[in-house]
Amino acid sequence: MSTALPEYYFRVRENGAAVFKIDTENRQRRIEMDQIAVINIRNGEVKPQGQSALTDADKAEIARWMEERRALLSRRDMDDIHRAVDHLNLTTQWAQSKATDEQLEEITDRLLMAMHDLRSVLVRKKSDRFTKD
Repeated sequence: MSTALPEYYFRVRENGAAVFKIDTENRQRRIEMDQIAVINIRNGEVKPQGQSALTDADKAEIARWMEERRALLSRRDMDDIHRAVDHLNLTTQWAQSKATDEQLEEITDRLLMAMHDLRSVLVRKKSDRFTKD
């Protein structure tokens, strides 16, 4: 286990993170976290906090973190989609072999609408890709 602390800490929020600079160089040798910015991962906005003026090193570290975070979120999105395909297959098996009439009545309309919506989007997107090529 490493004893060195990172220079920055990113507290993940819904659309980004709060950025803290870590300081251990004080008289009490306590870990102090000074918030220097709030970032929005969706639009790339970086807002300095308080009296903080971001240095080039701060900006570079924030940009690096945002790039890594976007890549992670993208991988998670694809994993979620692969899981959704698995869930659709499991749902099909359940509907065919285990579901009662009452259970099917409860979910059929909602599931058919969601599947119809998904199919419409997928067909349109596939058509767009064909016409683009």
